[in-house]
Amino acid sequence: MKNLFRQIRKYSQNDNFLHIIENIQVLVSKLLSITMIVLILIAIVDLVIFIFNKLLIWDVNEASFNKNLFTAFGLFLNILIALEILENITAYLRKSVIHVELVIATSLIAVARKIIILDLKNTEGLKVIGLGVAVFALSISYWIIRSSHRKNSI
Repeated sequence: MKNLFRQIRKYSQNDNFLHIIENIQVLVSKLLSITMIVLILIAIVDLVIFIFNKLLIWDVNEASFNKNLFTAFGLFLNILIALEILENITAYLRKSVIHVELVIATSLIAVARKIIILDLKNTEGLKVIGLGVAVFALSISYWIIRSSHRKNSI
């Protein structure tokens, strides 16, 4: 029992405890990477099946073709967002630092996806304004971070 308390005290010291937490973070990041790769592969298969079924074998109805085309764009952008998230996780594993620039770029892609697939006929004006404000804020944030990176590298 005395030995158990020594072990607990040893592992609860700041350096040892932080090392354990870092190992858990790396393990979780690796599991997230593997999960993201599986999701990306499933999304690619879904996109290929959708394109084959809805776009290559479509009826002459132009309205349904346009709707299916925008759905395909949405599926494609989902894959692109998943790839960006995977890149964020990979960058974290390399340097154990969250890269704000990548996170903001991923957010911009996600908002752009939402705008591209947005049905303006059924969307309230405030939601469109909100998306515009989000794009503006993310763009300014991205510009500030890129500018500071350029100044630091010069």
